[in-house]
Amino acid sequence: MADFKYDVLVIGAGPAGEAAAMAAAKNDLRVGVVEDRGVLGGNCTHKGTIPSKALRSAVKQVIQFGSKSIFRAIGNAKALSYAEVLAAASEVIPKQVALHTEYFQKNRVRIHNGLAKFIGDNQVEVRDPHGVRDIISAKHFVIATGSSPYRPADIDFNHPRVYDSDTILDMQHTPRTLIIYGAGVIGCEYASIFAGLGIKVDLINSRERLLSFLDDEISDALSYHLRDNGVMVRHSEEYDVVESTDSGVTIRLKSGKRIKADALLWCNGRSGNTDALNLESVGLEANHRGQVKVDKNYRTDVENIYAAGDVIGWPSLASASYDQGRAVVDSILNQTPRYVQDAPTGIYTLPEISSVGKTEAELTAAKVPYEVGRAFFKDTARGQISGEDVGMLKILFHIDSREILGIHCFGAEASEIIHIGQAIMNQADEANNIEYFVNTTFNYPTMAEAYRIAALNGLNRVNRH
Repeated sequence: MADFKYDVLVIGAGPAGEAAAMAAAKNDLRVGVVEDRGVLGGNCTHKGTIPSKALRSAVKQVIQFGSKSIFRAIGNAKALSYAEVLAAASEVIPKQVALHTEYFQKNRVRIHNGLAKFIGDNQVEVRDPHGVRDIISAKHFVIATGSSPYRPADIDFNHPRVYDSDTILDMQHTPRTLIIYGAGVIGCEYASIFAGLGIKVDLINSRERLLSFLDDEISDALSYHLRDNGVMVRHSEEYDVVESTDSGVTIRLKSGKRIKADALLWCNGRSGNTDALNLESVGLEANHRGQVKVDKNYRTDVENIYAAGDVIGWPSLASASYDQGRAVVDSILNQTPRYVQDAPTGIYTLPEISSVGKTEAELTAAKVPYEVGRAFFKDTARGQISGEDVGMLKILFHIDSREILGIHCFGAEASEIIHIGQAIMNQADEANNIEYFVNTTFNYPTMAEAYRIAALNGLNRVNRH
């Protein structure tokens, strides 16, 4: 058993933990990191963001090749097995691991491999996979342990036909039919992916509409395209019993319906990874979803213990987690941290979705006089050239001041395009103006040109008033 002492000990090496460790090291603090995986990158690299988005990209590429006559000899997604597409997508993971490992090495941050648990306000015990224990002392701690799929106790996740959003990345067969329970972001993304592979998908949603936090028009577009790709979307349904056999999985719904498929993918929420931390020993308590409460300085109820990333809940985005990790170090250094609350949504369905700012429903409820500008990708030269002609860019702006209030994008490269509008929205009051897009020359042909088209469309509506 060895003793170590640090200024900052970070528990978890995902986006939030890595960002906190790098920021602390660059501020000349002595930093250690505890990571229970044998490799760096966290769940984001190994089970979440990176592999699922790489899988989506692989499916999208093959669909595109199959849809163009010049590439038709290559085949289409429906001719490939899930395992083949997954193997191609997984090639990115070792590259990501190497990159993250290099960051830690260059900044001389020591990694302790094992599970951490608190044994006092200034100490944790780390037990490695071989049972060897280390005691680590630190002035400050950052909990960045991430989250895992929520698993109800009445469902047998050890059954070979029952998966969650982590284990689905280990599936080696290709089901003909698949039930996805939970139509949140992850459920919708996987419904797109499997439908793209020609698998018949039943997407079961416990709510009345898909992704209700989105602008209604965008949510409706997602529903249409999922159904157009063969997904059966079932709203306002809850499971009663899940029955698993050697031949398939049957889910009995409280409405009386019975749905059978070759496999089940459970995507109904995530829980913070706090069970092993022994939080009660330092006077902390996680909520029913395993999440730790923090204030706007990312400090918990214990003065020297901070938390960031998925383990604190909303917005549970890798992009926000990186920023939160850096903000924690500002807080430790008694500087004013940025409280991350303006992260754009990025939803990697097929087509993808991204938005920032207010929705039409929110503006209507607040009685804000706004107008809408739209640009449909089918009307852009770049969309026609690339074949990415599904979707639109939508700008919401104040009728009088022309201030941009919200931007919503559905279609190719939505998560990239959104940042142009986000940058303008974040400018000072007089600079946040839809007329910027009319008075700025965009490269032609580009997808970004949609901003000019949408701005002209919206201003023409105002001029008709």
